[in-house]
Amino acid sequence: MNTPTEKFLGEFPPVTAENWRKQVQAELKDVPFEKRMVSMTYEGIPLKALYQEADTANLPHVNSFPGFAPYVRGTRTGGYLQDPWEVSQEIAFSSPTEFNNAARNSISRGLNALNMVLDHATRDGHDPDWAQPEQVGAGGLSIATLNDLDRALDGIDLEKISLLVRSGASAMPFAALLIALARKRKKTLSSLKGCIEMDPLAVLANEGRLPQSIDGAYREMAALTQWASHHASQLQTICVHSRAWHESGGNAVQELGFTLAMAVEYLRAMNHRGLEVDLVAPQLRFAITVGSNFFMEIAKLRALRMLWSRAVAAAGGNENAQRCWIHVRTNHWNKTVYDPYNNLLRTTVEAFAGVLGAGDSLQVGAFDEIFRRPDDFSQRIARNTQLVLQKECHLDHVIDPAGGSWFVETLTAELANRGWALFQEVERIGGMEAALRSGFPQKCVGATAAERLKGVARRRDAIVGVNQYANPKEKPLEKPTLDPLAFHKRRAQQVASHRTSMEEDESELVLEKLARIVEMRGVDLFENCAEAIAAGATLGEITRAIRISDSPSAPVGPVRITRAAVGFEQLRDAAERHKTATGQPLQAFLCTMGAVREHKARADFSAGFLAAGGFETSYTTGFKTHDEAVAAFAKSGARVAVICSTDDIYPTLVPALAQGLRQCRSDVIIILAGFPQDQVEAHRKSGVDDFIHIRADALEVLASIQTRLGIK
Repeated sequence: MNTPTEKFLGEFPPVTAENWRKQVQAELKDVPFEKRMVSMTYEGIPLKALYQEADTANLPHVNSFPGFAPYVRGTRTGGYLQDPWEVSQEIAFSSPTEFNNAARNSISRGLNALNMVLDHATRDGHDPDWAQPEQVGAGGLSIATLNDLDRALDGIDLEKISLLVRSGASAMPFAALLIALARKRKKTLSSLKGCIEMDPLAVLANEGRLPQSIDGAYREMAALTQWASHHASQLQTICVHSRAWHESGGNAVQELGFTLAMAVEYLRAMNHRGLEVDLVAPQLRFAITVGSNFFMEIAKLRALRMLWSRAVAAAGGNENAQRCWIHVRTNHWNKTVYDPYNNLLRTTVEAFAGVLGAGDSLQVGAFDEIFRRPDDFSQRIARNTQLVLQKECHLDHVIDPAGGSWFVETLTAELANRGWALFQEVERIGGMEAALRSGFPQKCVGATAAERLKGVARRRDAIVGVNQYANPKEKPLEKPTLDPLAFHKRRAQQVASHRTSMEEDESELVLEKLARIVEMRGVDLFENCAEAIAAGATLGEITRAIRISDSPSAPVGPVRITRAAVGFEQLRDAAERHKTATGQPLQAFLCTMGAVREHKARADFSAGFLAAGGFETSYTTGFKTHDEAVAAFAKSGARVAVICSTDDIYPTLVPALAQGLRQCRSDVIIILAGFPQDQVEAHRKSGVDDFIHIRADALEVLASIQTRLGIK
């Protein structure tokens, strides 16, 4: 007996994919199906308009389950049901006291994973009184002594909070501080959790330099990893970041291939130093940057787990070692200084993708983090984005909700296959360090970034509020003034005071322990570092003792970290400076000629086009004669005039109107809305300086107009 649903469906004839395609082709008329209905991503993946069960028929991972290799559906059988993702947040304060106040406030409001970003000096292993002034407090927290860390983590239970410490190329000196503090507070080391990260290859890619040699970095990595695996197994020591590839404009395949190559190189380097893959792999986590290409980012996280499982299995690792921990962070690439509240929407989409991709911990960036230190309000909104997804949307009650989607599963497989192929290319070069020194990944990512920036410049790729739907009357948010030199002076005095306050016998003990470190290797090296810290040594002193016979790594060409909106933001900045200096905004006058139907579409387009360069436009509903338009232009005070009408009218309209505008003001910049190819040369001879149209490089055209106006 048929059910009601079967009876209902039986009233409709079945539609095959072939029938659907024929109907679509009929609608498209003479336009080829593939041209309109298949789009190409920056990864080189053709996206179809419709996916079917047949697309996933030969994908072996589709039949896998959550918690089982290859872990494409997550590393835990219960997903988030027992343990939701960790709510993480970077605390953007440079002084230990300010950091502590902000951290405790955030923890009391839902944070359970503390993301500690160290400043440039600390990451390089320099105490404030030995570092360059501009490095102290730059980009993070300044930590030099056990007292500094004690203040920064005052009132924070190290056994309950998960710590993710961005320590750069070397984690050993900071880890020694943390272990000394835990022992001082009588905490159980096996209860410490999180990651005191080392990621020397990512630092080399980001900055083009390392404060120590690669071999020296691996020596420290091996010593710390071996110690942690035996004494603090929940405290990971290696973190592989994808930021260098994502934030420099790379695509998802490049992000996967190069990130996997770095992780495998770390496994190999540790194995050469006597550490087995089953010991090292659980001590490694990934920090993956996500963008707002929603389904691509979900598939990327799923593909990474599959690739890591495959790589570890190839290295002889067991199923437990094949599990990977993924920390997800929203990106900077698509964030904007102008119309910045749109960043809230972008990070929400990115956070949603991170959760549906089964990230283990999540950092949602504050909407204003790219141009100022986030305040309590912006941090609270960023934190609550996660909490709403968790507590109100109940995304912790579902397991791999994207799983089974024919589109997502196909995209996951495409990314995994292409990412593995790129990883193999790196392996053929000799590994990731060799590839970086050859410039291969930099070249690959640079080429993709150039294409993406071209798409932004031509407005094919929209950045809402910047190259599309810009508001030239917007008032930029304030950026508080900081005094880095005063901060450096204060921190240098604090560390110098720490040294001079020690008794003579205490100083001698520190020197004795530092001398031991110079000769140490393996687990003993780390234990002596922690003991020296407990005796009063500083982070910088530990670092110098470890690296006394080492030297900085040979430099490489770094990737170019940037943001998609920077070019347009520079135009807007120039427009703002002009407005401040003259008291007048940049203005453009729209010469809308004829009836509304003849000028409106191009006038609206031109107003939006010019707004992206900071221009405010005067818009009148149609002029009947040249003289009317010229008279209105004269009253406007603008130097830029945009002629808006139709291609049919332009041949008779433009010569006389352009002449009238030029007679009214000799330095006028005349723009034509549209690009009638067979008329372009004639219009240029009539005095038209440039053209605004849908295929134009908006960045180039707007920069040219500003340059003609004398704006730098």
